[in-house]
Amino acid sequence: MRDIDDTPKPTGLLALQTVAMPADTNPSGDIFGGWLMSQMDLAGSITASRRAGGRVATVAVDAMAFMTPVRVGAVVSCYTEILDVGRSSIRVRVEVWITSLQQDEPAKVTEGEFVFVAIDGNGRTRIVD
Repeated sequence: MRDIDDTPKPTGLLALQTVAMPADTNPSGDIFGGWLMSQMDLAGSITASRRAGGRVATVAVDAMAFMTPVRVGAVVSCYTEILDVGRSSIRVRVEVWITSLQQDEPAKVTEGEFVFVAIDGNGRTRIVD
């Protein structure tokens, strides 16, 4: 993970935005990390699918660290950036930022690297064009 600077801002393009809802929380009102990771996977797969020109499957996720909790009602924004394209794989960095209804100041929640593999209609690996 990269160092946080004095004026942090998202890296990459906005791929997915949603609102954290009560059904996705623990008893303390914080969003489950697994829910957040699923949003990151969706955002990464959107970017990888566009680059691959078709279907992709997630094959690996790099380590993640959560920097701040996500509360109900926060706007969750996932930004993506393609880091590498291999023969059949695409490595995508996904950053998650939140803004709350009370604050306009965005806060970084986490980032991770997701690896996707392009697959054909039969579910077999295919070459990325």
